Amino acid sequence: MQFDQLRLIRSPNIGPVSYRQLMARFGSARAALEALPDLVRRGGGKHVVLANAAAIAREVQFVQSCGARHVFMDDADYPYLLSHLDNAPPVICVKGNLALLSRPTVALVGARNASAGACQFARQLAFELGQMGLSVVSGLARGIDTAAHIGSIEGGTVAVIAGGIDVVYPPENRALQDAIAARGLLIAEQPPGTEPRARHFPYRNRIIAGASAGTVVIEAAPKSGSLITARLAAEAGRAVMAIPGSPLDPRSRGCNQLIREGAILVQNASEIAELISPLDNRMLAPSVKYEPSMTVIADDGSDTERSAVIDLMGMTYVSVDELVRQSGSSPSTVQLVLLEFELAGKLERGAGGKVRLAT
Repeated sequence: MQFDQLRLIRSPNIGPVSYRQLMARFGSARAALEALPDLVRRGGGKHVVLANAAAIAREVQFVQSCGARHVFMDDADYPYLLSHLDNAPPVICVKGNLALLSRPTVALVGARNASAGACQFARQLAFELGQMGLSVVSGLARGIDTAAHIGSIEGGTVAVIAGGIDVVYPPENRALQDAIAARGLLIAEQPPGTEPRARHFPYRNRIIAGASAGTVVIEAAPKSGSLITARLAAEAGRAVMAIPGSPLDPRSRGCNQLIREGAILVQNASEIAELISPLDNRMLAPSVKYEPSMTVIADDGSDTERSAVIDLMGMTYVSVDELVRQSGSSPSTVQLVLLEFELAGKLERGAGGKVRLAT
């Protein structure tokens, strides 16, 4: 069953949302794989390309050989907080101690070109959070991320990387990445062997934010990746915190901007721990696994209804709710049309569950 699940998510034009919709509609990955050709044709595609079965078998073998493993969304030990995301990764590759994500978690992120003082502060902050029993999550980038991992390596550190589980980036962090895999936890969403590209980092950032109860930003320029992580954390309903900095330093403008927009100003580990600690420890290990809401696609809709949805689509992002409202079609019909278009490579999904025609 998991072989089919991995093959489904590795197939072209299938993302986290379409994967969950296919599983909800067809009940199993194998049934979804068998249905893909018809869905692609209905979306206007000429043919479907499935992930090569032999390549999937090689991936499974390779991941096991390097001491890692796949964790699927329906597995009991899939990270609980991460599962709350509507676009949570259907499968992650992990190496190390997955139990670190069963503890209270906080993300520490910031500038790659951070000042020496900020790096020292991040390292000390991460150390103190680890001593308090919190796991520190970051992205293994240069600067603040590296300092956060070094500071929390003893107390509990989690690194989410943009490439494959076997790919080291940046190169100078090879020893640190190996140490995290041995003593902390390493997480990758991309298949093994994937070299990180610019498009991969926003996906990595959503996992950093989604796996954490709160995100702390330490030095960040406006429009930086750290602010994207903070925005994703806010959209997921998590605490967003920032360390204030000098208005004379461009690297502090992003943090000061976050505070001006409502982020919580924090100055030490105790304040952070107080903000993210659960009122009851039973919240860390719920007896019932959370399942994100998903419209079950139960009917195909009439040709008129389907045409109404297609005619409303354009190159500008629009919410699915707006398409339902303006088309007059049922939510399940709209979701099916969008799914077929995505599988045919004609639809792009953006932040906040919005969609548009592929450029």
